[in-house]
Amino acid sequence: MLESALETFARVGYRGASMEAIARAARISRPGLYFLFESKEALFREAVSHVLSSDLAAVEATLADDTMPFQDRLVAAFDRWAGRYVGPMVRDVPTVIADNPFLLDDVARAAPSRFADFVEAAVCREMTNGASVAQTLNSVSVGLIHQVATREEYLERLRVAVELLT
Repeated sequence: MLESALETFARVGYRGASMEAIARAARISRPGLYFLFESKEALFREAVSHVLSSDLAAVEATLADDTMPFQDRLVAAFDRWAGRYVGPMVRDVPTVIADNPFLLDDVARAAPSRFADFVEAAVCREMTNGASVAQTLNSVSVGLIHQVATREEYLERLRVAVELLT
């Protein structure tokens, strides 16, 4: 339900998202949605926090998975963190957050730094210049999500960056 809510917010914007539309997307009744969340603000805050927490847990597990080659782990981690949001969500969600900063909780505010720390720790375990490589990969990812139209293009170009830098 929380992911359906976030997708609705991203698709129509925070102001354009009604509790009715979110309930429909989540396949529950509007009264049921209000039973779970007292307001649209509370729902947005919880949806963002939930998705970011899930993404961070998946990223941490992926980066620690020694059964995968190092470069594949990096690409998979960045894909989970940013690649799956390429397209309309990457343009709309930051706008919603910029327009409504009070909607974020501590989890959401800390998430980008936690992701960067996970990547840096993983790269430092593999390379002597890991901190610089991790920072550069983060910069590449941020740039790519604003330059490409599809997740596939994001992944293709990110793989090139990972190969060049590692």
